[in-house]
Amino acid sequence: MYHFLMLFNQVSPFNNLWMFGKMNFPLFNPDRFQGRGKKQNYFEGWYFKIVNAPGNAAFAVIPGISIDKQGNGHAFIQILDGKARVAFYHKFDLNQFSASKDRFAIQIGNNFFSEDSMILDGLELSGELQFTNKVKWPSHWYSPGIMGPFSFVPFMECYHGIVSMGHILQGSLKYNGVHIDFDKGKGYTEKDWGRSFPSAYVWMQSNHFENQEGMRFKLSVARIPWVTGEFTGFIAGLYDGQKLIRFTTYNRCSLRYLSFKDKEVWVGIDHPSYLLRVRAMKDSGTLLASPIHGFMSGRIEESMTSSITVELYNRSNQLLLQTTGIHAGLEIAGKTELIIKDQS
Repeated sequence: MYHFLMLFNQVSPFNNLWMFGKMNFPLFNPDRFQGRGKKQNYFEGWYFKIVNAPGNAAFAVIPGISIDKQGNGHAFIQILDGKARVAFYHKFDLNQFSASKDRFAIQIGNNFFSEDSMILDGLELSGELQFTNKVKWPSHWYSPGIMGPFSFVPFMECYHGIVSMGHILQGSLKYNGVHIDFDKGKGYTEKDWGRSFPSAYVWMQSNHFENQEGMRFKLSVARIPWVTGEFTGFIAGLYDGQKLIRFTTYNRCSLRYLSFKDKEVWVGIDHPSYLLRVRAMKDSGTLLASPIHGFMSGRIEESMTSSITVELYNRSNQLLLQTTGIHAGLEIAGKTELIIKDQS
């Protein structure tokens, strides 16, 4: 099936429709605002991770909107100081939120966010950053973004998108009045939208790997509601500085193992050409607001000071890469025993 889709992609007239869709439809542009016309049970949020070059300042800035079952909503900007382990939540009227129709660009009050820049004003953080050398997740007409063919399923509880697997920062911010230079720092941007976060999941990400300056890595495993019950889905991407290797539920990969012990997580995923082995160590985290039926009434704990050890083998078990990433984001949420029940 996979080879058929690749061949069909080369000869199909759908390529012309795909280019039209890329220009006009949010479905084919997951980084853009997806919530136009949503009146209840809906959230959408973008996650901007920024770490300065020395590594002594690490923040997550999360703008978005939240609408509950009754249609009551607000826009928000959530800020996580990963080093001090404190978080701030700012609410705005929905009429202070606006989004471009033809690109990812949103405005909340005097604050602006896009794939290329971020402007913050009147918050704990203020100033402007530019994002360059972005690493994009490939997108095709049959697989628009990291969700792949699941993008077309209309009843998913939560959709996920990658704006940039990694990029270089330019600019500076003031944090409670103290100047922080972010030039040559590293950033990462993703997003989620839908009704609620999964009932159980693990998420991790790092762009700071020893002896691998250009490496970017993210992985998530989650319990996914489905028409026949539930299943465990996974998405991982490893960019080695030249190519992006994708490990997903829908591209002939299998979850070989997933286990938790205290603050450690082990994940193994088998790819048609590679074997991915991951060990993550969770450091202390901070509580963040998370969506439940659209409203930001849930709580999850995120660490921005964890570590991720990644090993990549070929199918002959020859070690191709072994490295450890720091300044890692890591979340372990919900009943983790639910995630591991479907392992192959």
